Amino acid sequence: QVQLVESGGGLVQPGGSLRLSCAASGSMFSIYAMGWYRQAPGKQRELVAAITSGGRINYADSVKGRFTISRDSAKNTVALRMNSLKPEDTAVYYCYALIRGITTATDDYWGQGTQVVVSS
Repeated sequence: QVQLVESGGGLVQPGGSLRLSCAASGSMFSIYAMGWYRQAPGKQRELVAAITSGGRINYADSVKGRFTISRDSAKNTVALRMNSLKPEDTAVYYCYALIRGITTATDDYWGQGTQVVVSS
């Protein structure tokens, strides 16, 4: 059983910073990609940033230059550093991973979500 556990959300003022972390655990053979999605009220879930096992990184246009994704393959973790936060960044942030289990096929896995609120 694979699990993703997130931490680091909260309330921050506009212009502030937050760091989200996510750790994958369980019977994993290989993690092909990890990343972050977000969902604001009334909107669809959208990709924020993702990083592959080969180090390729993809950012949403709306966060380029403000957010930085990083991954520690040895610890099976991914982090998202968010700077210059704006009210429109308010959303529930979900950790995502594409994982091949030891006894299971490659599949998508999601964390439980962590709330980020940007407000004065």
